[in-house]
Amino acid sequence: MSSHTPPTELSESDRAALPSDGGARFNRLIFEKSPYLLQHAENAVDWHPWADEAFDRARKEDKPIFLSIGYSTCHWCHVMEEESFDNDAVAFVLNRAFIPIKVDREERPDIDASFMTVCQMLTGSGGWPLNLALTPEKKPFFAATYIPREPRQGMAGLIQILEKIEQTWARQRQSIVESGDQIAQVAHQIMAGDSPGQALDEHPLKQVLDDYRSAYDSRHCGFGQAPKFPAPHNLSLLLRLGGQQDGSQAVDMALETLRAIRSGGIYDQVGFGLHRYSVDAEWLVPHFEKMLYDQALLVLAAVDAWQISGDRCFREMALQTLDYVIRDLTDPQGGMYCGEDADSEGEEGTFYLWTRQQVMEVLGDDLGTVYCRSFGVSEEGNFEGKSILFLPQNIESLADRVGVEAAHLKELLEQGRQRLFLARQRRIRPHRDQKVITSWNGLAIAALARAGAVFGKAELLDAARNAARFIQTHLRNDQGRLLRRWCDGEAAIAGFLEDYAFLSWGLIELYQADLRTGHLSDALHWTRQMLELFGGERGAFYTTGKDAEAVLGRDSSLQDGAIPAGGSVAALNLLRLGRMTGNRELEQRGEEQIESTMEALAKAPRAYPQQLTALHQALAPPVEVVLVPGADGESPEALLGILRSHYLPTATVLLADPCDKELQRLAPATLGKHPVNGKAAAYVCVNRSCREPVTEPAELDDLLKSLTT
Repeated sequence: MSSHTPPTELSESDRAALPSDGGARFNRLIFEKSPYLLQHAENAVDWHPWADEAFDRARKEDKPIFLSIGYSTCHWCHVMEEESFDNDAVAFVLNRAFIPIKVDREERPDIDASFMTVCQMLTGSGGWPLNLALTPEKKPFFAATYIPREPRQGMAGLIQILEKIEQTWARQRQSIVESGDQIAQVAHQIMAGDSPGQALDEHPLKQVLDDYRSAYDSRHCGFGQAPKFPAPHNLSLLLRLGGQQDGSQAVDMALETLRAIRSGGIYDQVGFGLHRYSVDAEWLVPHFEKMLYDQALLVLAAVDAWQISGDRCFREMALQTLDYVIRDLTDPQGGMYCGEDADSEGEEGTFYLWTRQQVMEVLGDDLGTVYCRSFGVSEEGNFEGKSILFLPQNIESLADRVGVEAAHLKELLEQGRQRLFLARQRRIRPHRDQKVITSWNGLAIAALARAGAVFGKAELLDAARNAARFIQTHLRNDQGRLLRRWCDGEAAIAGFLEDYAFLSWGLIELYQADLRTGHLSDALHWTRQMLELFGGERGAFYTTGKDAEAVLGRDSSLQDGAIPAGGSVAALNLLRLGRMTGNRELEQRGEEQIESTMEALAKAPRAYPQQLTALHQALAPPVEVVLVPGADGESPEALLGILRSHYLPTATVLLADPCDKELQRLAPATLGKHPVNGKAAAYVCVNRSCREPVTEPAELDDLLKSLTT
């Protein structure tokens, strides 16, 4: 590496090489819609978007590519921009020796996934910002995450690294090209995940329970040590496994982790909503950004937890989290935004932190004292001299200690929360990324629909329908192809597997919630298009469509990250849709996808919680319920209410209506179902064997209890 100190001043001729427009710097990103790319449009670096123009220029000028990937609410992306990408000395080297390209990982998850695989191969870890050097043919030969501008703590500085790459490119070109080819080939093999199919069995479900038990933090809850990610789809899997041998321990781990998250600093105690992750093992100090997908997955797990336990805290968690989503992340037209940054006023967490004095000024001495004691607010603070609000003990225990009724204390704390919320609204808010991503909206639609149905909240169902309408209206092209991203009135980028799978998931949940046939029809439409565009050999699914760019080859990886893998969600959708419609081909296609992954599941089951959810669905006896209105039009609402009070993750529900010819065509199981003695009825079939129909809620309740004992 070059050892000289990077220059801090440039000559006039050097400055002339920097992009400018009338004294203000602009680069090609100024024409983009992505908030992340626009954040870099005035950088000193002459950024290009990912497009043929950049690679053509790299070939013509014989320069390598410097590729930087991030997203608009990423804290360390902001740090690297301020330190380096808006620095003249760094920009000079980048512009002289490279063709710099910026990518928003939320717009292009395919590019991100491909090169994150490379980074993990080369460095053993990953994260954002993600920085790589590529040949003009897109072959990677260097990868790193955050790089400081100047050397520190044993890390090389960015300019040193760039100059070393520049020298190597000039002197050892053939070696770089060969290395890039080899790295790309190995990355493609990893991403392809190609393995022969195996018969479905429950061994991975049993093994993963042992793995979760081994990793469980019995003191603070959750799994592993710091940093801790909520990953609510893991908790949803554990709740499903409650019916397995030793399942009660699985349920306990999930419920206690949800309670710890809700009482910790990782959850916004004033405005609600889940922060990205906890930097400590105690769930106290969060990385303060909030993402739409985290909210949706948390809600789905909380609804399941309420159905299993009946504990109102999970009901409150789900509804409060959705309050945040609707209030702060929903576009007036119905789509939902990506999330909010961790930073405001130049610092992380400023919007969310409180001093004791600030709380007392807003609430007064009496209520302020109670609130500070309840939420861990002290003079010295618990985070850089200020306090992150959290609940060191539950309300009942605290009420006991101070000798008041728990209900009264809870009422006082809610009054305090509302007043603090209003005071906080006057602060400078963190940046909000107002992209609408199809897949993340699919997750949110599923969460809104499930919670709206289970808790009887019509406004949540309305929000789910509005979001579904927005996506299907604004995020499809003239040929009917689903698109990935909408921002500032523009929809763009061909949708990926997760966009199709997650939207279909949301529509399935929406049909289960309001039983409107159009949602089922739409879910089938997008699922069939998904099969056509993304279907691979031996049951696998590719993450990119056959009509789209494949950066390092088509990826079919199924490991879950912050969100479930698209292929796993696709398999679960196929199983559910196949059972609802009686279409055995769809169900078999889902089973084939799971069979293609059984070898991987056996090796590392905890890496695939969503795939294990699909496996559980495939192995469980199917439960199908058909509801029939009474002869006089009596609604089966009372029967539906009983259904929704039970945790039945493998069940599907249909509403038979003799006037609904479309549903009869889609779901033949609704044919021949009639009221019983003129009364609304429920027909329950288990493992394709039907019980006698019931008309009384109590009868249905007893029948469903018999299925879960």
